[in-house]
Amino acid sequence: MATQEPTIVLVHGAFNESSSWEGVIRELPEGYRVIAAANPLRGVKSDSAYLAKLIDSIEGPVVLVGHSFSGMMITNAATGRSNVKALVYVAALAPDTGETANDLLSKFPGGSSASAFLGPPVDLGGGAHDLYVEPEKFHAHFAADVSASKARLMALTQRPLVDTAFGEQSGPPAWKSIPSWFIYGTADKQLPIATTAFMAKRAGAQKVVEIKGASHLLMVSHPKETALLILEAARQALIANVHVENVAPAP
Repeated sequence: MATQEPTIVLVHGAFNESSSWEGVIRELPEGYRVIAAANPLRGVKSDSAYLAKLIDSIEGPVVLVGHSFSGMMITNAATGRSNVKALVYVAALAPDTGETANDLLSKFPGGSSASAFLGPPVDLGGGAHDLYVEPEKFHAHFAADVSASKARLMALTQRPLVDTAFGEQSGPPAWKSIPSWFIYGTADKQLPIATTAFMAKRAGAQKVVEIKGASHLLMVSHPKETALLILEAARQALIANVHVENVAPAP
């Protein structure tokens, strides 16, 4: 029986954009279809719906990978979608029902205060504001183990996040029914290590990888290690999909 390699969907987080996955994409072998999705960063519900429509357009199994804030989106978008076979959280949030990003980010000490790196908010009207990282603070707070030139480019091409998204509650989590993998850096100034450990244990993660000295943008500074974990998840997704295909239908 012919089998179909999973499609790997990479979702960037806040203050970032899809080209941040370039190094990871270069590490992924030919044979896998890869989509670096553009995350609107307009809100948990709206972004998750946007991602869900992308997932629905893909034939065959999907490995969904999220960085940072987009962990909120992959957790929600994959719920109820049988073609999503694996979730990979790259220094990412993995909320439970009713939790917000603010809830998770404040659950344990260790993260940087937003006032330490965010620039003046941009008023969008209706009480909402766009948030962005001050370019001169981007390197130290988000990408300390990335070259200064690369960090500067990323700072200048970052996509803002609407502030109301931090307080949006998450829906039923996909990690309760879909296997998950986690990877994080010990020098992450945005997401406390204790928070990642808590989320991974709660989700029953298949594997948790710790990268010593890696920053929040570890997929940029450590693309090989990130890609290896994604490939491990993809192989398990393929096995699971083959198993489902070979199960005889009930009479």
